[in-house]
Amino acid sequence: MSESAQAIEAVGLSKFYGTFAAIREVTFSVPRGQVAAFLGPNGAGKSTTMKILTGYLAPSAGVARVAGLDIAQQRLQAAARIGYLPENGPLYPEMTPLGLLKFFGRARGLAGQRLSQRIEAVTALCALQSVLEKPIHKLSKGYRQRVGMAQVLLHQPEVLIMDEPTSGLDPNQIREARRTIRELARTQTILLSTHILQEVEAMADRVILIHEGRIIFDGLPGEMKQPGQTLEEAFYTLTGKQPAEPEPCHTAEA
Repeated sequence: MSESAQAIEAVGLSKFYGTFAAIREVTFSVPRGQVAAFLGPNGAGKSTTMKILTGYLAPSAGVARVAGLDIAQQRLQAAARIGYLPENGPLYPEMTPLGLLKFFGRARGLAGQRLSQRIEAVTALCALQSVLEKPIHKLSKGYRQRVGMAQVLLHQPEVLIMDEPTSGLDPNQIREARRTIRELARTQTILLSTHILQEVEAMADRVILIHEGRIIFDGLPGEMKQPGQTLEEAFYTLTGKQPAEPEPCHTAEA
């Protein structure tokens, strides 16, 4: 099979729950080596689309491909190419990061020197050296997020799909997460969903905007804005939402 130029392909994806359409005819592709930001208001269909792309959900219609592999027809082969980090990804709190990485590495078919090399590599990339032997339940949310990211990188996936990778992190932790993602972008294709528009400008080559289950914009971050607009203002305009008015400042009367 020849390698596809597109690392991720969504072709006419729809997902229905009874008469409710979570997404409808979603179509986009992400070329190899690109960082694409997947934006949209809460309930727009971001997580549903990402779960279909990773094989966690089956679409009601349409086709999802990763590295040219049909997710529905070639699930195991495609999974070997994907690293998926869901929002608040599940971890085993009583395990240490080292124990967790060994467990998931073996589940991925890694063993011996190869497993040790991969654990060493992801530990360095995600800056986990100081917490490898601490129980995960004692780690900060920032470190838990790094452990989750290290786990999905163990098998060197070609494609990373990350759902709100900086959700709930403090500014210092966000900065570290961005650094890690930029480092990963040198060798991998990344699709990440986020609510933080500054992250789009800091990291993304491309924006895919979904609203009410449909793609309404797909292009460069700069193309999303009208002259004089910020990315936040463009988001509000495209999704039909207005920025909140600042609260009036009241001063006590003497």
